[in-house]
Amino acid sequence: MPADQPSPARRHLDDLAGFLASAASAFHTAAAVRDRLRAIGFRSQDEREPFDGGPGGHVVVRDGSVVAWRLPTGRPRGFLICGAHTDSPGFVLKPRPDLQRDGWQQVGMEVYGGPLLNSWLDRELGLAGRLVLRDGSTTLVRTGPVMRIPQLAIHLDRAVNEEGVKLDRQQHTAPVWSVDRPDRRIGGHLAELAGVRAADVVATDVVAYVTQPAEVFGPADEFFAAGRLDNLSSVHAGLAALEDARGDSDFVRVLVAFDHEEVGSATRSGASGPLLEDTLRRIALSLGIDGEGWYRLAANTVCLSADAGHAVHPNYPGRHDPAHRPLLNGGPLLKINANQRYATTGVGAALWHRACAAAGVSTQEFVSNNAMPCGSTIGPLTATRSGFTTIDVGIPLLSMHSAREMAGSSDPWALSAAIGAFFAGA
Repeated sequence: MPADQPSPARRHLDDLAGFLASAASAFHTAAAVRDRLRAIGFRSQDEREPFDGGPGGHVVVRDGSVVAWRLPTGRPRGFLICGAHTDSPGFVLKPRPDLQRDGWQQVGMEVYGGPLLNSWLDRELGLAGRLVLRDGSTTLVRTGPVMRIPQLAIHLDRAVNEEGVKLDRQQHTAPVWSVDRPDRRIGGHLAELAGVRAADVVATDVVAYVTQPAEVFGPADEFFAAGRLDNLSSVHAGLAALEDARGDSDFVRVLVAFDHEEVGSATRSGASGPLLEDTLRRIALSLGIDGEGWYRLAANTVCLSADAGHAVHPNYPGRHDPAHRPLLNGGPLLKINANQRYATTGVGAALWHRACAAAGVSTQEFVSNNAMPCGSTIGPLTATRSGFTTIDVGIPLLSMHSAREMAGSSDPWALSAAIGAFFAGA
């Protein structure tokens, strides 16, 4: 490669940074995936219409979730699925968000999932999501940096460095967005940006996001910092792999990115809902496959559940298993848990190792310290609903659930390369 040409890992990272900039909410993420795929010939599928069984790419969006698939020219043997999620922990706009306090105009937000609350302090924040109009139609909306959650000065909290920041989730997390302007309404501002009348907006699905762009840093550009790496790093890795999976195959190659993973997935667009199974069954029906034929497809189906995991933290090494110490830039994780908080089995592990070997990338095993609770993913939910062989993987992070997470600069590309090898049937 010429010296002035970026490496594949750096090109992937630059593309990920651009994707993150467009994906400020789950709704924007689903739209960004759809729009990128449509630009290379994928056809939008309306769930209210019969499914198109023609070869090539198809994509359907449901709320903040998206499913995309490539149909082969012949009868498929099964599905190869990459699953991820579009949501991240943070804050959601309340129905009556306008707060007036001591001359300040503030925004009422509800905590969503399990964010590291202190990481949201003193950052310029925007709002993004969808507005629902009186006639039932929706429109996406996004602001620039319009608000901030200011931390209390140390002069007014002298013990903060010894006792830590203690935030009341109701009292201390309302951002300020204006001062001495009681006439301002956040709903009116969003409606104006969306080009609709404020009186026509009856509901919102809007989240806060950190407006600071992604950044490559380190003496050798070995690190990458951004918001929402959990789990847009996986959504983007699967998207890039599906974009590159242009040759014919014996399998239907699928990307599914669910909403609401951070709050349990039990929604119509979450992994515990019917979205994936309904979509796959309708794909099969569009190909004339039903009954026993469907079960044969399902028995020959594998799902990679791609979600970020933990790198060993050098300041807290005791929180990690002593024999499993994943590092940034050591390659994507294979996530294993004996209590099935991850869905990986020995059979799935062997398949993942084959995919990584075919892609020429390293992989690392992640196992939790026995004394620490283990998180979970869409993997066990997908395996339980569908019976598919499911494997939990993802890139290692530091500062997971922070407003600004930290990854290795080569790991996102390595994950995508391994997913690409998986899609190729490795």
